[in-house]
Amino acid sequence: MKISPSEVAHVAVLARLRLSEEMSQKLTGQLNDILTAMDKLAELDTSGVPGTNHALELNGAMRPDQARPCLGHGQALANAPDSDGQSFIVPRVI
Repeated sequence: MKISPSEVAHVAVLARLRLSEEMSQKLTGQLNDILTAMDKLAELDTSGVPGTNHALELNGAMRPDQARPCLGHGQALANAPDSDGQSFIVPRVI
């Protein structure tokens, strides 16, 4: 599968890129190299290879949720710059 310079120019217009003729030719060659490599990969027999969604097995960095007692009003408002005892007082936005 080959990509033509006119296809590269069309994609550049869609991506709102201004490409010089030299850059367009360079990108055409690079994209054709990528497509050639993909054609080689398509020739491989992968029928016995299980599907993956990532090359490495990664575990999430987040800890599992655990229910804990919440802060009372006094503790939550202890470091507030200004409060009325029940809520934070902040400058008016609008």
